[in-house]
Amino acid sequence: MRKHVLKLATLLSVLLATALVAPQRAAADDDDDPPSRVARLSYASGTVSFNPGGTDDWVSAVVNRPITTGDKLWTDNGARAELHIGSAAIRLSGNTGFSFLNLDDRMAQIRLTEGTLNLRVRRLEQDESIEVDTPNLAFSILRPGNYKINVNEAGDSTFVVVRDGEGEVTGGGSAYTVHPRETGTFTGTDQLDADIQRFGDDDDDFDHWCGDRDRREDRSQSSRYVSSDVIGYEDLDDNGGWRTVPEYGTVWFPHTVTVGWAPYRYGHWVWISPWGWTWVDDAPWGFAPFHYGRWVTVAGVWGWVPCAPRAVVGVAYVRPVYAPALVAWVGGPHFSVGIGIGGGGGVGVAWFPLGPREVFVPSYHVSRTYVTNVNVSNTTVNNTVVNNYYNNVVVNKNVTNIKYVNQTAPNGVTATSQQNFTSAQPVGRNMIKVDQREVASAQVRPTTPTVAPQQRSVLGAGAAGAARPPARFQERPVVARTAPPPTPVSFVKQQQAIQANGGLPPAVSQMRQAQTENAQQARPNIKIAPPASAGMQNIQANRPGSVPNNRGNRPGQQQTNVQNNSNKPPTPNNAVQPPPGNQPGNPPANNGRNKSYNDRPPTARPDGGSPNSAVNPQLDQKHQQQLEQLRQRQDQERQRIEQKQVQEQQKIQQKSAEDSRRQQVEQKQQQQLQQLEQRHGQQQEKLQQKQQQERQKQQERPKDKPSSKPPKDDKPTH
Repeated sequence: MRKHVLKLATLLSVLLATALVAPQRAAADDDDDPPSRVARLSYASGTVSFNPGGTDDWVSAVVNRPITTGDKLWTDNGARAELHIGSAAIRLSGNTGFSFLNLDDRMAQIRLTEGTLNLRVRRLEQDESIEVDTPNLAFSILRPGNYKINVNEAGDSTFVVVRDGEGEVTGGGSAYTVHPRETGTFTGTDQLDADIQRFGDDDDDFDHWCGDRDRREDRSQSSRYVSSDVIGYEDLDDNGGWRTVPEYGTVWFPHTVTVGWAPYRYGHWVWISPWGWTWVDDAPWGFAPFHYGRWVTVAGVWGWVPCAPRAVVGVAYVRPVYAPALVAWVGGPHFSVGIGIGGGGGVGVAWFPLGPREVFVPSYHVSRTYVTNVNVSNTTVNNTVVNNYYNNVVVNKNVTNIKYVNQTAPNGVTATSQQNFTSAQPVGRNMIKVDQREVASAQVRPTTPTVAPQQRSVLGAGAAGAARPPARFQERPVVARTAPPPTPVSFVKQQQAIQANGGLPPAVSQMRQAQTENAQQARPNIKIAPPASAGMQNIQANRPGSVPNNRGNRPGQQQTNVQNNSNKPPTPNNAVQPPPGNQPGNPPANNGRNKSYNDRPPTARPDGGSPNSAVNPQLDQKHQQQLEQLRQRQDQERQRIEQKQVQEQQKIQQKSAEDSRRQQVEQKQQQQLQQLEQRHGQQQEKLQQKQQQERQKQQERPKDKPSSKPPKDDKPTH
């Protein structure tokens, strides 16, 4: 009986919650939720050009610009650029064409038409996929690691370097797995010719720069206080400091020298679909504090309250959800406020940053779950507060006198004219003077102003007339393993939909329907890779010690003539014959030596004539096993330390220790992890030195002297 009563009570509560959410503004379906992540342009040097999706205009790229599906970048000669997506860093060398075919919560699909890309993946979730599509292949990331991909100028050759991790190449009806410390050159379009070698220490200037950027992230102390999934946290170290505030925990205070500085004041507004009005800050550190967390004043100084750090072990974790701007808006029914400008009257747009425990309400169509996640993952607000606020303010609209902590804070409210707002003008140089008494009593609305964007709103503050990629690169087709979504709707159509929606962003489903019309026209620049046929899946490429250009042949198997020359009978397994390349009248065998590598960068060409390039397969397999065993031991040791850290944290919480005690423990934990990483690095160096010595002994052994252990005879596979 009691169970039935509990079930009935649960059912009634669900019905009641549904009734509260349904009136006037029903929550959108999950299909209307935008992605919870974007990419950030975190670094640009030299001439870097940007083309927003849905437009044909190229402008100079602006740091801190959110990058999403359909956006393109071009790094001109000698330029470099860097982007971040959560735990992944993407770095571009000069003369590189880059764009996102798709970027959502589970897929990051990159289009690389020419040039060099470095990709570092620190974590790869179970349902997450990262794919790089080039003119002749699709490269899928299988494990966290460090990868380098180069497309030659002709677009018929792709060079892949796997320093750490593992990836799979798909193209021409074939599939190849590239293992750690291997490089692969894949030529051809309709059919791939693969040459996979061991990795050599031939890094160039671009590689060194990427390594410096990686070490900068690894040394960041801000990861102790901020979730590592917050984009841009590594820039906080050099531009501010952390301090414990009893009411808010650990707070970050920026080093600012501008008099009257306030959050969301020195930057500009842009329109990025599907989120709508988005803030782009001028500060080099200005991404994480303006798209995650909350702001508060402590003793008259602005500080940023971050998202909670990523849990170590055994604690529930929600990945922070990106928000276009965590602010509230001052104004009347049309979200604009009349503010005196030099004694006269003028219409402007005004806003102020949200404080801790204050609810952010998206202006774009989202589901009820999205509203919870975007708030709970970004601040200390809990589900009950979000529910009450959403039902009272958004759904029923029966509460309008909510007081916000930053509405009356010194310099809390910033205002500019509507013209400056929509034309991406710098707010700091075009501010409107605000009457604090008027603002303190003004109505506050949680959603953005109903102001439709113009073309300049989408392009942002970048200078027009930027360098464009050569025409042959802009529409060069690429091979994709995963079919990308249709191209973004043109801004002209977006603008019409925005105006019809009263100046607010249209629903994602509405834009998707418009994209479906685009999908009816085939995309000439996307070629879906044919599935690898039987016998060609994960075939053995031209690796050192293998028979060259004999794709699919394995020891003990019958040779397969991929040229389908049926006039030549198959060779028996036990037949003794010279390699195909050494037959009379043929050129010397192509076994990875004395081979032309003109399609590779000069610093990435192996020393083909060196006899040391030969590798003993059995010894190589032994070394791989040793490395894998070392990694397993390191993972187990790291897990033990992490579990110990969790236990120490729990003890500290149970005993209600002082904050200074907690910081000491955290510093000790950080030192332990650093010492552990150093010890692991030393272990790997020792193991690699030992392996190198074994290789040298193997190479110095006389050819006529048999090895101590006779090789095992290959047995045919039945």
